[in-house]
Amino acid sequence: MDHEQASALLPGYLDGELSLSESLALDQHMAQCDACRLELARQRAASAQLRQADLRVAAPAELVKRITAALPGRKPLWRRLLGAGSAAGSSGQTSARAPLGLALASLAALAVSLGLFLRLPSDEQRLAQELVNNNIRSLQVDHLFDVASTDQHTVKPWFGGKLDFAPPVVDLAAQGYPLKGGRVDYLAGQRVAVLVYRDKLHPISLFVWPGAGEPAAPRFEERLGYHIAHWRAAGMNYWAITDAGASDLSGFVSEMQKTGN
Repeated sequence: MDHEQASALLPGYLDGELSLSESLALDQHMAQCDACRLELARQRAASAQLRQADLRVAAPAELVKRITAALPGRKPLWRRLLGAGSAAGSSGQTSARAPLGLALASLAALAVSLGLFLRLPSDEQRLAQELVNNNIRSLQVDHLFDVASTDQHTVKPWFGGKLDFAPPVVDLAAQGYPLKGGRVDYLAGQRVAVLVYRDKLHPISLFVWPGAGEPAAPRFEERLGYHIAHWRAAGMNYWAITDAGASDLSGFVSEMQKTGN
């Protein structure tokens, strides 16, 4: 995949609309292309800004006054509709229905537009879908980890120089979730650490990266047959995904939180 092709796919990648093969090819390209990673981050930031509740800015009172004074006098919509209804008695029903029908059509179009906007996936939903896609790709190409080790003192130093942060690596073997290794992945347009644990025969991939904001309690969901949990603690974002049962993932998250993560 060349740079031009990758740039054209970035919007679809951001919205979770690409196929697995397209997403995999784009991930491989972005691993070597700083410009595409930067552009993806810019598009993600722009999308987040457009969803902010305080996007509107109130116009100065003097400007409102000047614009209002310059506008020609016009009756409110409900008065115009009532006027059109009154005119029906004198000029016939056909002429009265025209403005009423136009108003109803406009309201219907507005309702449809609003519905489409509200159905757009949120940043959290897009992140969850990207997480699932990354997890599926890692399973398909048998690439769960780059460093295979059950020793946290081997896995943690391996990330040195590969990330601009030090992910916490916890040994949960005694709790029934042995560490199996780790890798570097891309999520939300940035490098993240992935720690791979095992619950019986099921891998649990824990995505970790720095996160601003207050600690947040775990939230659970299911997507495409995978159970997902995400929370924030000690300045880090945690997203865990597995094909194990919901109770198994809940137990893993509980043990992680006991360590302060």
